[in-house]
Amino acid sequence: MAFNDILLRTMNGEKVERPPVWFMRQAGRYMDEYRAIRSKVSFLELCKSPELCTEVTLQPIRAFGFDNAILFSDILVPIEPMGVELDFNPAPVIANPVRTLADADKLREMDPEKDVPYVLETVRRLVKALDVPLIGFSGAPFTLACYMVEGSGSKNYEHIKTMIHTNPDAYRVMMEKLANSTLKYLQAQIDNGAHVVQMFDTWAGVVSPYDYEKFIFPYVKHIVDNIKGAPLIYFAKDSFSFFDIIGKLNCAGMGVDWKTRLTDADERLGKGKYVLQGNFDPVQLFGSKESIKETALKILDEGKDLKGHIFNLGHGILPPTPRENVDYLVKIVKGEA
Repeated sequence: MAFNDILLRTMNGEKVERPPVWFMRQAGRYMDEYRAIRSKVSFLELCKSPELCTEVTLQPIRAFGFDNAILFSDILVPIEPMGVELDFNPAPVIANPVRTLADADKLREMDPEKDVPYVLETVRRLVKALDVPLIGFSGAPFTLACYMVEGSGSKNYEHIKTMIHTNPDAYRVMMEKLANSTLKYLQAQIDNGAHVVQMFDTWAGVVSPYDYEKFIFPYVKHIVDNIKGAPLIYFAKDSFSFFDIIGKLNCAGMGVDWKTRLTDADERLGKGKYVLQGNFDPVQLFGSKESIKETALKILDEGKDLKGHIFNLGHGILPPTPRENVDYLVKIVKGEA
């Protein structure tokens, strides 16, 4: 088959026949094929096996005909070689959270070629196997820091917010190492063949706009300003209130969650500045086909007047999602349903 470059043309700002479509977490637990592989290995073992990661990355492309693949891994994989004792049980648990300047000083910047060669080998295998573009990805520095400081998921993020305001030196040392490591990690994926990269800032929205501008944005900007060789999409969940700040970033694409209209996001980010990605509510995939189609058509209509639109969910697909609804939504976007 010919190479499907609709994502790349969209990222370049070209007018295309329809939006490209892919879903965050499109390789995963909603698929029987994935669960069969996962039943035989731990999650970290899966992430560290190029052969298995290649297979699970390809599964949704075969099953649904998405317009691109996204590397199968986890945002926390790069922090383990930095000195973090990471486990999944099943959610992430960190045995040695970073709470002091001494803890931050112990962290080391990661070297992708040396520390995560399995990720880069997976990228190389996928580029050879795919007839669609490959998206590489990373967590953003603050989102990674949330896990590293809290030690697990959190409701209130009191440890990292306390660190920001009472131990700024520890926060700065940790974030500088995370920003440099993330830049090197994304660049290594590009250098090994990834066509596009995405940076996930899942927890950016837990802080105030003032704290985002002062304590998060500079580290994101450092990465965006220094990445070379491929377009970057930045996705900060629950961030509409500081889109005016995010709109200062010089990247190609912006992810939009389901709580914000694409047209409103475009207006607040800087009209026509970015290709926007989003923003179907993943929970609506549990609904009727009629409701799925109605919402999808509204999103597609909003996307027509943007610089470019990549159809995606507003966050990751959920494990109990009915497979037939995934297939149906992809067909709607492609004009086949």
